Amino acid sequence: HPNELIGKKCFQEFEKREKVCPHCPGVQAIKTGQAAEAESVGVRDGGTTFDVRICAFPVFGSNGSATGFIEIVEDITEKNELEAQLQISQKMEAIGTLAGGIAHNFNNLLMGIQGNTSLMFKDIDSSHPHYERLKSIEKQIQSGVKLTSQLLGYARKGQYEVIPISLNQIVNEISDTFGQTRKEIVIHKKLAEDLFAIEADQGQIEQVLLNLFVNAADAMPHGGNFYLETKNLTKKDLKNKPYKPTVDKYVLLIVKDTGIGMDKSTIEHIFDPFFTTKEMGRGTGLGLASVYGTIKAHGGYIDVESKEKQGTTFRVYLPATKRKVKKASKTSDELIKVTGTGTGTGTGTGTVLLVDDEEIIQDVCKELLKAIGYKVFSAKDGKEAIGIYRKNHNDIDMVLLDMILPNMSGGEVYDRLKEINPEVKVLLSSGYSIDGEATDILNRGCNGFIQKPYDITKLSAKIGEILNNK
Repeated sequence: HPNELIGKKCFQEFEKREKVCPHCPGVQAIKTGQAAEAESVGVRDGGTTFDVRICAFPVFGSNGSATGFIEIVEDITEKNELEAQLQISQKMEAIGTLAGGIAHNFNNLLMGIQGNTSLMFKDIDSSHPHYERLKSIEKQIQSGVKLTSQLLGYARKGQYEVIPISLNQIVNEISDTFGQTRKEIVIHKKLAEDLFAIEADQGQIEQVLLNLFVNAADAMPHGGNFYLETKNLTKKDLKNKPYKPTVDKYVLLIVKDTGIGMDKSTIEHIFDPFFTTKEMGRGTGLGLASVYGTIKAHGGYIDVESKEKQGTTFRVYLPATKRKVKKASKTSDELIKVTGTGTGTGTGTGTVLLVDDEEIIQDVCKELLKAIGYKVFSAKDGKEAIGIYRKNHNDIDMVLLDMILPNMSGGEVYDRLKEINPEVKVLLSSGYSIDGEATDILNRGCNGFIQKPYDITKLSAKIGEILNNK
């Protein structure tokens, strides 16, 4: 009660000190005759702490000098927490951009290795002394591809097949499967019966759940309790969160374990790519990073709460939709179209314009195309590609176009090629995954997408598919 404070010292009440605070803005206000402020940590009667901002205003006597001060103390705990969460969000955004760039460049390096390996395989058979060594190189390339795909998942900005789906259904299916493999963990489910549908890619949401489940299992090596809860939220329910809701309704998924928990420094880095608390060689540190990227790509949010020896709670917020739930197809026709399928190199006939600014990619892809049977024009940037195509478009059957080019993007080059020949056939290629601009170009009529690194079999099959689809 305010009356209980009369006659007491502010440093005793707010910070439980015996002496004047060294940062006291009241002392500063009297000394300078001007308003002063400071931020500090207050202590409640029960011993818990809270962040405070203290503002002091001088009170002047009849002689014009400051004789006292009026002090205003504001609890800024929630404000500081929101600012800290916002800083983390901005950091994750920056790391996501960096992660995507690293993955793209790494895939370009793998492309050079994969391409040359494919060419060597054409000249030897299984009896060759180096055959098994080459197979081992290919295996390592695939390990690298898995690593970069997780990095791209962290930085992802688009999805393959976004449809209205039931989060409850996915939670039930994944948790049932998970429960069969980890019987020492007791799963408790509290799922809202009237849960809103969400618009999402089912495969990616399944991967999010698996990563969260595996994270919980790792935190409970000797077993424990695992709680899953879903509920409906409105935009108002997020008002105290550092988010900017874009829709009126959200679905909340709570994933809670009774494991070992995390300290504050671990929580700060939990979504960073390559951060892991596992022993060397037991994990890549990309599981939760890709979870963050996928949730963000779906317009959602994720936060974490944890204390050492007290378990961990993840909260995932996903935008709701009024559209009715559909069943995701096991194999998306569109996904097949843009990623390419098939085996066997076949024999190519015709001419391909190869557009890539990386010299090593140009060299190896030129050889791959020639090995399949194609004649090749090559260009190192968009301007050169447009010049070659304008002069030779009657002789060029298809363009293999890299997405990331200097001075002119792959999208701009595609549009310029279409101006020259509206029927131009173009296969997009990139070290990035098929999202963002690549999806936009495909929607504008581009014929397909192939992700680096690819081998001669995939390249041959994809080109054959495009050229044979008259």
